[in-house]
Amino acid sequence: MSSASRTIRPLQPGEVTLLIDWAAGEGWNPGLRDAALFHAADPDGFIGAFVGEEMAAGIAAVAYGADFGFIGLYISRPDLRGRGHGKAVWQAGMERLGSRIIGLDGVAEQQANYRSMGFEVAYRTVRYTGRFAGGTADAGLSRLTAEMHAATAALDRRFFPGPRPAFLEGWLKPPHKALAVIRDGAILGYGVARQCREGWKIGPIVAMEEADARKLLEGLAAGIDTVHVDVPETAGGFVDFLLASGFTPGFETARMYRSGTPETAPPFAVASMELG
Repeated sequence: MSSASRTIRPLQPGEVTLLIDWAAGEGWNPGLRDAALFHAADPDGFIGAFVGEEMAAGIAAVAYGADFGFIGLYISRPDLRGRGHGKAVWQAGMERLGSRIIGLDGVAEQQANYRSMGFEVAYRTVRYTGRFAGGTADAGLSRLTAEMHAATAALDRRFFPGPRPAFLEGWLKPPHKALAVIRDGAILGYGVARQCREGWKIGPIVAMEEADARKLLEGLAAGIDTVHVDVPETAGGFVDFLLASGFTPGFETARMYRSGTPETAPPFAVASMELG
């Protein structure tokens, strides 16, 4: 198919929903509110290739400030693959993010392809699934309120390579479950749980100390039958805690970067594979 019959443009909110549905079809198990919250993070950061009125491929190329961006939701419609639509949205996404440091979470079968385009592996991220039989959400934890959002975003910036206030504004609100560790009036950790099409995902988990990360996970998982948490391998002791608690490893990706590696330390759990 020639590029003359293809249109590349930003996605409208309903089209982001369609892209999320494609992700569900690929087995990615998105959150129930991901489409709206992802779009709010960077409304111009979702790009599609269209043939006539039909979307053939899509990608998220979300800018977090002037220095960092993230690639995700890179999907072509199965019946329209092999026609250059995926390559077209990839090029559009990379052009949009320009000279920023760009991150992505690459599955094993695509990592060689990403390396050929200048991405290098920083660390592995593994999805752990399980449940806690006990645990209470109020065991030394506080519910995150709107008044805490600015302080939470400041803490988040210590562990995420770019500012993401628009993303966090929605991510921290109900019906998501957001909890914080507060001592001496300071927020020293926070975490979020969101309902997905199957079970719940917990992420991010950001904390200054591993003990607080453990407490956040237990509090967020309280009362939930199936919990998924995406954990960088850099969180060694936290991984040991998950395994000792009966969580099992499954889906694995590699966090990869192009144009440099961020100086921020990874969190104990990432917010999402799709937007970082």
